[in-house]
Amino acid sequence: MLKRKPFVYNIRDMYPDMAVGVSIVRPGLMARVWENLHRWALRRAARVIVLGEDMKARIAAKGVAPDRIDIVRDGVEASASPAPSNFDPEVIRAIRGDSRFVLLHAGNLGFYGAWETLVVAARELQSDGVSLVFVGDGAQRERLQALAADSQNVRFLPFFPSNKISTVLAAADAHVVTIKRGLEGVVVPSKMYGILAAGRPIVAIAPKETDAATLGIREDFGCAADPDKVDEVVAVVRQLVADPQRVATMGAAARSAAPCYARTTEIEKFAAILEAASQR
Repeated sequence: MLKRKPFVYNIRDMYPDMAVGVSIVRPGLMARVWENLHRWALRRAARVIVLGEDMKARIAAKGVAPDRIDIVRDGVEASASPAPSNFDPEVIRAIRGDSRFVLLHAGNLGFYGAWETLVVAARELQSDGVSLVFVGDGAQRERLQALAADSQNVRFLPFFPSNKISTVLAAADAHVVTIKRGLEGVVVPSKMYGILAAGRPIVAIAPKETDAATLGIREDFGCAADPDKVDEVVAVVRQLVADPQRVATMGAAARSAAPCYARTTEIEKFAAILEAASQR
């Protein structure tokens, strides 16, 4: 702005919404000043780039015209889904064990997830042969381990090397994407696209407004459950366990949807937005 040049505001995680939503920062004077500065910058941006439809709605609600907001998703690499012959059987055994059905959460265990709902639901699903496996680490891991201490079907594994990610994603029957209520449009998990490339269904334990829920239902690669309702989560997972054909159909839909979110395409969108802004 000092150089009188147009600028593009690229939003990855939204603050102060995130900090207030997970109680890192209390509502008050600092949060109000922070939010006012945020809106001041948004109003002056030539374009605002967001990660999904839910984040676009959140930004529009702050007074930014929708036609100035562009969606550029993280997307997926074209090589993210290797042939099954390249999968590591030891990684698959470590994740699956002797479970009938594996529900996997692979990634950061941060402040954004509906973790209590997920763990309690997993406890009720033990008799159905369902295992909930967490692969990763994060600020909430210790608390999650304490919540799941009496659950024999909930396991925690460390991150695997990056060259094993495709095997990790393929090892599950379905993947969890979770966002607790109040953070819809604030957090947009990018791991969804790698799951699509792996050809696995997504169980979105998140408000219905989130991209993981709306896209999954619209394109038939996922299903959703209220992040505050354990019984909904249990019902959704039991439906999948009881219907292997539906799981296979959803997996095929996921693999078909993946090319629509190719990272090269998303980068081209990003470049075109910057180019257009520079011509103003």
